[in-house]
Amino acid sequence: MSSDAPDPDVPDDVANRVKNVRVDDEMEQSYIDYAMSVIAGRALPRVEDGLKPVHRRILYAMHEAGVTSGSSHRKSSNIVGDTMGDYHPHGDSPIYDALVRMAQDFSMRYPLVDGQGNFGSVDGDPAAAMRYTEARMASIAEELLTDIEKDTVDFQANYDDRLQEPTVLPSAFPNLLVNGSSGIAVGMSTNIPPHNLGEVIDATIHLIDNPDCTVLDLMDHVKGPDFPTAGNIVGRSAVKKAYQTGRGRVRMRAEYHVEEDDSGDSIVITELPYQQNKSKLVERIADDVRDEKLEGIRDLRDESDRNGIRVVVELKRNANTDVVENHLLESHLERTFGVINLALVDGQPKVLTLKEMLEEYVAHRKEVVRRRSEHDLAEAEDRAHILEGRLKALEQADEVVDAIQNSEDRDEAKDALKDDFGFTQAQADHIVRMQLGSLTSMETAEIEDEYEDVSARIERLEEILGSESELLSVIKDELREIKDEYADERRTSFIEDTGTVTDEDLIPEEDVVVVLSEQDYIKRVPADTFDPQHRGGKGIIGTDLKDEDRVSAVFTASTHDYLLCFTNQGQVYKLKTYEVPEMSRTARGTSAVNILDLDDGEEISAVVTADDLDFEADEEYLTMVTRHGYVKRTTVGEFENILSTGIIAIDLQDGDELADVEVTGGNHDVVLGSERGMAIRFDETDVRAMGRTARGVHGMNLEGEDRVVGVAAVEPDDDRTLLTVTEFGFGKRTALDEYRKQSRNGKGLVDIKTGDRNGSVVSLDTVADGDNLVVMSEEGQIIRMPVDEVSTYGRNTKGVKIMDVEEGDEVADVCVYTPIEADDEKDENGEDGEDGEDGEDGEDESADEA
Repeated sequence: MSSDAPDPDVPDDVANRVKNVRVDDEMEQSYIDYAMSVIAGRALPRVEDGLKPVHRRILYAMHEAGVTSGSSHRKSSNIVGDTMGDYHPHGDSPIYDALVRMAQDFSMRYPLVDGQGNFGSVDGDPAAAMRYTEARMASIAEELLTDIEKDTVDFQANYDDRLQEPTVLPSAFPNLLVNGSSGIAVGMSTNIPPHNLGEVIDATIHLIDNPDCTVLDLMDHVKGPDFPTAGNIVGRSAVKKAYQTGRGRVRMRAEYHVEEDDSGDSIVITELPYQQNKSKLVERIADDVRDEKLEGIRDLRDESDRNGIRVVVELKRNANTDVVENHLLESHLERTFGVINLALVDGQPKVLTLKEMLEEYVAHRKEVVRRRSEHDLAEAEDRAHILEGRLKALEQADEVVDAIQNSEDRDEAKDALKDDFGFTQAQADHIVRMQLGSLTSMETAEIEDEYEDVSARIERLEEILGSESELLSVIKDELREIKDEYADERRTSFIEDTGTVTDEDLIPEEDVVVVLSEQDYIKRVPADTFDPQHRGGKGIIGTDLKDEDRVSAVFTASTHDYLLCFTNQGQVYKLKTYEVPEMSRTARGTSAVNILDLDDGEEISAVVTADDLDFEADEEYLTMVTRHGYVKRTTVGEFENILSTGIIAIDLQDGDELADVEVTGGNHDVVLGSERGMAIRFDETDVRAMGRTARGVHGMNLEGEDRVVGVAAVEPDDDRTLLTVTEFGFGKRTALDEYRKQSRNGKGLVDIKTGDRNGSVVSLDTVADGDNLVVMSEEGQIIRMPVDEVSTYGRNTKGVKIMDVEEGDEVADVCVYTPIEADDEKDENGEDGEDGEDGEDGEDESADEA
């Protein structure tokens, strides 16, 4: 057989019917068709009834099957099967998921399905399989289908052309606003929050009465979204924007309160933001507590039951309730609801304002009531016509009966009635079917009464159809009936938006002592925990140390201070004082790695309060000194932006360490002090300003193993004194004018005698009357005293006992601060030191100057 023979199944003109199209054009059009199918057929609700096709088909299938609020519950699998087989051929899972959501009272403000069985929970538990649950329509759902049999809405063929289904439901209330909607289409999404039924109906009636009203006028009635899980809405500005533009971001906050008892406070959560999973909320809070992101929580329990939500967050005794509350709000108890009022209007997606949504609904109800009235009018007119025939027949009952009796059959009787008495075909048909019992006088009276009622109904329907005001009056009356039947109290409350609440806003400003140990434990303690004492006492326990751990640094600050923490390795970190956990004076503290990203062996050597720094100023500097005697100045502007991992403050070489940092203003003198009691004073301008990564220049010429311990800034005409403290707890104050100015890199003058009694110098600072002094030993003893307790002596003296340091212990650090408020001095456990020879002014002239 020849291979060139034509195929008999292929038409001759097939080549002429082939169209050449560009692939990109075909793909674009096909994608647009698909997108519009998803938008209109699945994902977006219609503005008129607020339902997507799947929800509408479920309700209509239940209506057709008689599964109403007055019937018994029906297996969910049966309802899903009817819906899928007759109207929605997209699989049983999405149909059942939609059915379940309509039955959840935590998802729908007014559930449209009355479920029986396990329909899920606010914890995110899934519903039981459809073969185990039962459902029927809720009574309010029937209001969406009221009068659907009266030609009130358009119908279309179902997917296989066997049946007809409604394109929209009559919807006796604005369901789109009342229950809201959410969905994701192709390139767009909708997220409409639920509202209170009574408020929405009041706004609808107001719009009908005042078509020119504004959105703000409608907001007098619709206060805002009303979520099924109650909770709070923070502020009204976002709600106003959403109603005026169709888009907005509404902040939702859980409802909670604080319960107090002897064991500590508890934060009790009783209402959740809409669509928040309770079990995941509890899990996330527990994770944050475990990861030490959330401090101060002792226990966490979910005590919720069928009566409502109750999640208890128990706090530790020393926890700051306000701070824990703020952290919970910031991370867990607030959510944002992104309002997108997108719905289908005439088959097209459109973002709607509050007024536009209600206007579209009112237009829909006008059409429904008009079509219903026309349908009812036609039925009433047909009935009146029949009743007129019956009354006419009763007036001539004998003649009519004779005419029927004399006829051969029904058709001849009907013709006789039409020809001899003037009845219409419909009237003749009815009269022929009448029973003789209807000819009684009582029956006649009933027909006359019915005719009067039907005539009045016709008149009323004609009035409604002939006057828009009467039609709108009907709509308003029906809305009021719905409100009276189903409206309830508002659940979601409004609270004022006070802006972003920071921890600083919640924490009272107070002086605190921050303690760090060599093994990187850190804590803060209110300064007033330590009563002021006389000098020379042993102090009290300031921290509980682990074996072989020792105090490495102590400093004072206000809880609101923003601190620059400089380390011995030349790094600088930023820290808010309140970020350090507050603990009792006998507590060990928490690991510093949770607060500062310190490396092994890295310790804080100086702290500067940044709140008073002017980062824009060119004549404000941070002056740094190293253990090897180097000094450098860097403008404060270089430290404005500090990473969480810190930045370099100074370049250190040959095993050098950063010793201390002071703020200078370009016209200061600086005083450097060493471990062996030497001090040198020179003009800060002797050190040129340089960048952060510079090493600096020689500031002090040290002998042997001597090292710099600190730097003090001296203002012009400064009336303060220089405080020097040694490792064995001795110290003194000396007038600044006893330290004459020299050139930098000199050996300096003798500041204090060191030796066996005093030990090496550990601290150098300028102090003023009214300042407080805090001294802490390496073993954790701490003493606080007014600096006035420390006597003033000349240079080259031994000083007086400031703290009674036990054998084997040494002073770890000293800090000076000016109290926010003067403390009442108390003499408790204060023990005066003996001045005696300790205070003798025995200057060593040979060591006075090098």
